[in-house]
Amino acid sequence: MIKLRAEVAGKDHQLTIQQHESLVSAEVDGRSYKLELRDLGAGEYLLMDGNTVYNCRVEDSLSHPDHIEVTLRGLNYAIKLTDPKRLRSAQSGAEHDKGTARILAPMPGKVVRVLVKAGAEVDAGAGILVVEAMKMQNEMKAPKAGHVVSINVQAGSTVNAGDVLAVIE
Repeated sequence: MIKLRAEVAGKDHQLTIQQHESLVSAEVDGRSYKLELRDLGAGEYLLMDGNTVYNCRVEDSLSHPDHIEVTLRGLNYAIKLTDPKRLRSAQSGAEHDKGTARILAPMPGKVVRVLVKAGAEVDAGAGILVVEAMKMQNEMKAPKAGHVVSINVQAGSTVNAGDVLAVIE
């Protein structure tokens, strides 16, 4: 289950999404939806709600790097997705041990980009890598300034929740 906050046209919405194969259960601001999802590739999806079928397109926003662009029913939406758990603590996604910070995968997903190499010096808050889960990308950031000791994944790697992605000293 993934809990997210979505900002659309200046309004915040609470999302809970659970997916089992092609079936998706979603709750948006307390309203429940049960959908069947078909991935057509290249950011195109079919959403089926009973006998009603919606064509949906999802892609990175060119004008807002922290947003996604969703086209549904002929309308375009710029959506900023935020994981509330990451907002609760500056250490979210990281585990500290004797001055060492381990960046952990927050949920199962796929590494889409590695932004730094082992050996690099980074500032607190610098992007280290990007993990995608359910077509949503989360940039994993350095919880502290330091030296990147190791990057334990590469672009295209599949990760599980809690996997150590990188270590910073």
